[in-house]
Amino acid sequence: MAVKGDQYTFVALASTARAIVAYRTGKRDSANTHEFAHDMRERVLGAPEISTDGFLPYQNAIRSAFGNRVAHGQIVITYSVSNLAKDAATRYSPASVVAVSREVISGVPAEISTSYVERKNLTLRMTSRRFTRLTNGFSKKIEHHAAAVSLYVAHYNFCRVHESLRSTPAMVLGITDRVWSIGNLLDASLATQPITPVTTATNRRKTFRVIEGGKGE
Repeated sequence: MAVKGDQYTFVALASTARAIVAYRTGKRDSANTHEFAHDMRERVLGAPEISTDGFLPYQNAIRSAFGNRVAHGQIVITYSVSNLAKDAATRYSPASVVAVSREVISGVPAEISTSYVERKNLTLRMTSRRFTRLTNGFSKKIEHHAAAVSLYVAHYNFCRVHESLRSTPAMVLGITDRVWSIGNLLDASLATQPITPVTTATNRRKTFRVIEGGKGE
């Protein structure tokens, strides 16, 4: 995994249960898209209807993971490039949308929409400081960033009650019968970790020097 520069968060959202069923952190390239699609295939039963944005590698990745029969549609958004201002007030402003088209890639999608996952992306950006624009709160290490995304997904699925569902996504899917507390989430996480302490490598141990102090006699 490339560890420097911008990183992208791939998210697969079940529209009915509002559950995050698959996610991946990495560069927005064909390799990561392929791994994300195949991971989603292992977590989904049957042949779901899939809607994605217009990122081209999604077509081959979803075809490779789900086959040609899956109903896959893409929303292609065209942005204006007329605003070339470089001043600070407009440099990071979103470009104007000039056209939106829906394209059928395979199968017969009943509906092509990314509204739910786009709203979830906003929730992620507002919940995690690491995704806030133009601040120094961004992740400095890819390992920490991936861990933060995993923590968010676990909390979103098991601890956060969805306003429209009146329950957590995990409850809707039948994975659990109650809303988890933070303590429940920590207990489940720690249960997967080894309980035997790991000895710190010699070259990573810090040495301390005792300085005599105090009042003299």
